[in-house]
Amino acid sequence: MRLRFADGIEGTVDLSADLWGEMFEPLKDPAYFAQVRLDEDGAPAWPNGLDLAPDALYEDLTATVPR
Repeated sequence: MRLRFADGIEGTVDLSADLWGEMFEPLKDPAYFAQVRLDEDGAPAWPNGLDLAPDALYEDLTATVPR
């Protein structure tokens, strides 16, 4: 997933290892994955109610981005 945060940090977070279980399984379908939208809290969310914590995504991203 390509992300860009308000402070200018941007990059790609690989979610492929996390796409298991009832809520995550639909994200394996590229057409369904593309239905992502930001919810009212700014979290990536899908129609099935799944949302991802922005702070965890930021932490994952900054762990791989050179400063």
